[in-house]
Amino acid sequence: MRPHRRPVPADPRVRALVAQAANRGAMSRRSFLVGALGTAGVGAVLAACGTGSPSTGASSAQDLSGREKVVRWANWTQYLDQDEDGTTYPSLQAFEEQSGIAVTYAEDVDDNDAFYGKVSGQLKNGQDIGYDIVTLTDWMAARMIRQGYTQQLDRSRMPHADNILPNLADVDFDEGRLHSLTWQSGFAGLAWDKEKVPGGLHTLSDLWAPELAGRVEVLSEMRDTIGLIMLDQGVDPSGAWTDDDFHAALEVLREKIDSGHIRQVRGNAYTQDLASGDAIAVIGWSGDITSLNYEADGRFEFALPEAGGTLWSDNLLVPVGSPHRRNAEDLMNYYYDPEVAAQVAAWVNYITPVQGAQEAMLAIDPELAEDPMIFPTEEILAGVRVFRTLTPDEEERYNGEFLTVIGA
Repeated sequence: MRPHRRPVPADPRVRALVAQAANRGAMSRRSFLVGALGTAGVGAVLAACGTGSPSTGASSAQDLSGREKVVRWANWTQYLDQDEDGTTYPSLQAFEEQSGIAVTYAEDVDDNDAFYGKVSGQLKNGQDIGYDIVTLTDWMAARMIRQGYTQQLDRSRMPHADNILPNLADVDFDEGRLHSLTWQSGFAGLAWDKEKVPGGLHTLSDLWAPELAGRVEVLSEMRDTIGLIMLDQGVDPSGAWTDDDFHAALEVLREKIDSGHIRQVRGNAYTQDLASGDAIAVIGWSGDITSLNYEADGRFEFALPEAGGTLWSDNLLVPVGSPHRRNAEDLMNYYYDPEVAAQVAAWVNYITPVQGAQEAMLAIDPELAEDPMIFPTEEILAGVRVFRTLTPDEEERYNGEFLTVIGA
């Protein structure tokens, strides 16, 4: 069957809401205010992010948490609340003081495939990869769980985990959330330097304007870059699209890379190129642009394309060889306290998966409680799509073809 070829375009009012939120001054990010996503409708959309099927494999690693009060966490950049100097993480410090567990926190995830490539050999052998928590996007979390590369969590030790949004509590790649918890969710869309692209970007095709040649970057996350190209071509990436649809989108990417129009295909590092001016227009992630704008006095803008954007989630997992599972569980449980989750969300400006604190946000900062970057409305969610579940065979083929085109 041919896929539905006319996805509902994002309403211009939605673009305005998203752009307004992304460009808002970031005082609230440094105020560490309280808030949380509290609507089942949003959770229903987020729950669609999963892929794959779960594994029930257990780790043979001896847990040393009782005598080694440490936990090592690999995360993406700009993905945890920081102090005004950008040198410490207040919520993490509070956890260390409260628990007596020392946390080694590293911004070591720049791209799902690249990170997986570095550790997959050790994971296959059940070895300790040097991290007790890794933060990976749904499709990669699905692969890790399916391959038996994660440890099963003891949910009885994690009472705050019950605060997860109801429709995120049982996803298809991890039924019952026995191996993972959602960290944050967000949008992929268009971002640009307002001074250098004064007309802004309204459609993905605007990114291909001749005057932007050599100053454009796109994401190395296949589902976001290909997903936005598909939407621009009238194909819904959440629907029953075909090989032909995928290859049509991939051919656009190939041509723009080969011609030099696309400067680089990047993971999180695209933010550095925006900040330096090497890139002036990108496919990027919503919360990143808010982070950049705090440091750059609102220099950048983010918006969903008229044809729609993509929605994704990242997840906390304990690798199979970790010797500190219980310490990791304590840290995950801490971040599912609604006030702590909101402290993080107020800084990173991504969608929090934790129930129970939006009411508290209303009491402390009503403006932030209405921020669609943290608490998206149903109107905004109507303008985004979740890249559909891929079979293991599809994932291998499509991801391999994408990596070949981007030269990875």
